[in-house]
Amino acid sequence: AVIKAQELPVDFDPMASDLRSLVTDFLEKNGLRETSKTLQAESRGRALAADCDLARALASGGPTSVFDQPRPAGALSEETEVVAYNPAKGDPHGAAAMPLYQTATFAQPSATEFGAYDYTRSGNPTRDAAQKILAQLDGGCAAYCYSTGMAAIMAVTRFAKAGQEIILSDDSYGGTYRLLAQVASNQGITTKYVAMDGPEGPSRLLAAMTPRTALVMVESPTNPMMRICDLRALARVAHSRGQNQIVGSGKPRGALLSVDNTLMTGLLIKPLELGADLCVTSCTKFACGHSDTMAGVVAAKDPEVAKHLYFIQNAEGTGLAPFDCWLLLRGLKTMPLRLERGQANALKVARMLEAHPRVQEVYYAGLEGSKDKAMHDAQAKGAGVVVCFRTGSYATSTAVASACANTGLFKITVSFGSVNSLISLPGDMSHASIPDEVKNEREFPADIIRLSIGIESASDLINVLSTALHNSPPVAAGPSQAKL
Repeated sequence: AVIKAQELPVDFDPMASDLRSLVTDFLEKNGLRETSKTLQAESRGRALAADCDLARALASGGPTSVFDQPRPAGALSEETEVVAYNPAKGDPHGAAAMPLYQTATFAQPSATEFGAYDYTRSGNPTRDAAQKILAQLDGGCAAYCYSTGMAAIMAVTRFAKAGQEIILSDDSYGGTYRLLAQVASNQGITTKYVAMDGPEGPSRLLAAMTPRTALVMVESPTNPMMRICDLRALARVAHSRGQNQIVGSGKPRGALLSVDNTLMTGLLIKPLELGADLCVTSCTKFACGHSDTMAGVVAAKDPEVAKHLYFIQNAEGTGLAPFDCWLLLRGLKTMPLRLERGQANALKVARMLEAHPRVQEVYYAGLEGSKDKAMHDAQAKGAGVVVCFRTGSYATSTAVASACANTGLFKITVSFGSVNSLISLPGDMSHASIPDEVKNEREFPADIIRLSIGIESASDLINVLSTALHNSPPVAAGPSQAKL
């Protein structure tokens, strides 16, 4: 016990001080007072060394969190920039937070002169404040906020026109599938579904592309199978073939690459820096973070692409309402903290699931040995908070989800990215709009469970999950228990 205690990471583990006290009490009660003193001295020395390492990191501008990266001396980290962002600098009353401009229209200087704003559909100061920080977070020249994540995805599809085609990852959000299969198809746009994950993904995309390909849409990790796509390679392929003339001067150019970055956010992956043209995020999830607001954003790195995004936002009237923008701005302030805590919890949960006898497979890029982990690590700063796993039985998975929900710690919802932990069966919920025959073709497992890990105590979440798994009905021997 003493040897193990001396190896504990006492300077970081929140439980370490309690464990240290138990060990030292045991030693003193057994007449080993000198050993106890030595252990306490070493623990204090280890903690002091950690403080010194942190001070040196701060002084040198080095990384101090999972999101931070080496940067020039004096430059602020992304977390600090998000928190310190103050769009209300010009407020005459010195507002500490961005004021809410809850107005539909703005009075003009005269009948022939227009001010900076005239009608909230076309522009609003509160919306502009949100769009500016989101563009900065995604590394784009501009970003535009929409009423929902789906409205943002719809704006992206406007870069394809009748007679052209969109190529979509075959493991994508069910709402995206529904939009392309039932809405875009009615506008004369064809959709192809291609597995773009893994080392072979770019070559499969290249084989599927034609001169009519205007847009390539992908996620990484995919939802819910958590497959990894090489965004750099996919961008090169998309730009090398296809044709998109809807932006700019109309001169021929390759297809545009759009990346749905909802699972990662700009804190963990920056698709625009990896070659993507468009970055879509459902801000309903991490940016807002409290399951109380719907919002979407599209960021672009090319001014001509951004110009078309604004035109769509204004023409279709899908801009995010001022109050929702205000809530979004408030949520962004704590997003780095929430995401960092949730990600740390997710790794602990994933490791427990990986070792549990009732779990057949775990999908989480943070696990050592996860498929295409090196590819993910090369383009991301972390694995996020979404963990998916299979039990081998639809009945077992249903029982586990219900048992977790009954404790009150997990809520059964179709979303993710909240402060609370969430649980769902994607086949019946977020991906229910995908026909069963399509799910069968893509080998979509009916028993897959998706977890969105929140900021609660990881030990509480692990206790609930392990208990639910232990008490769930065992998987019957014989043919597959998949519902489909």
